[in-house]
Amino acid sequence: MRTKTLIHEKAYSTQLIVPALNEEHGIEPTLTEFLENVGTSHILVVDGHSRDRTVEIAKNLGAEIAFQDGVGKGNAIAKALKHIDPSVKYVVLTDADYTYPAEYVPEMIDILENNPQVGMVCGNRFSGDMEPKAVRGSFFFGNKLLAFAHTLFNGVSLRDPLTGLRVIRAEILRGWDVKSRGFDIEVELNLRVEKKGYMTMEVPIKYRPRLGEKKLKMRHGAVILKRILQEAV
Repeated sequence: MRTKTLIHEKAYSTQLIVPALNEEHGIEPTLTEFLENVGTSHILVVDGHSRDRTVEIAKNLGAEIAFQDGVGKGNAIAKALKHIDPSVKYVVLTDADYTYPAEYVPEMIDILENNPQVGMVCGNRFSGDMEPKAVRGSFFFGNKLLAFAHTLFNGVSLRDPLTGLRVIRAEILRGWDVKSRGFDIEVELNLRVEKKGYMTMEVPIKYRPRLGEKKLKMRHGAVILKRILQEAV
């Protein structure tokens, strides 16, 4: 079993941001697991006007709630940037569907603590222990093709550039004028880190089947590819 390396007195300088839309099945285990592994009280759920109990459940777990002005994950992140606590050193991004285990976050924080040249640590789903039903074949190959395009056109070489689990230095996010409105936000964030002069590291993680209805569709791949081409170096 993985050893939890987090020193809990560091928890105050970490904020969790979770975009959510109709995630009543996944939001509770996602936030509970994060609290168990990281222990921070800085949790922000950015809700896209859910029609289920997502907001109620998140509030009951002590999360701050912000509501999106528009739609899409990129729009949610743009909203979240306005609510980053000025005292935090690191921001954790994760999905609300319980796919990303929080047990890796302490290790990811430690990497940033010990490597000042690293600006972001990402969870790599494709070199870890992926559960059989977590990703369909079409999404697996779609991710691989987009990773290749991201390297070719943007010079960003990551095995899993579209992962939803990230720990970022808060200073990188401050002042960021987000252009992406959808799932292309990961491409823009990868480039943001590089433009700020930092490296990105990846750590292997497990990846679980989501709880609730899947939001990412094949058509979103075209949006991500468009962002890659728009940001071409």
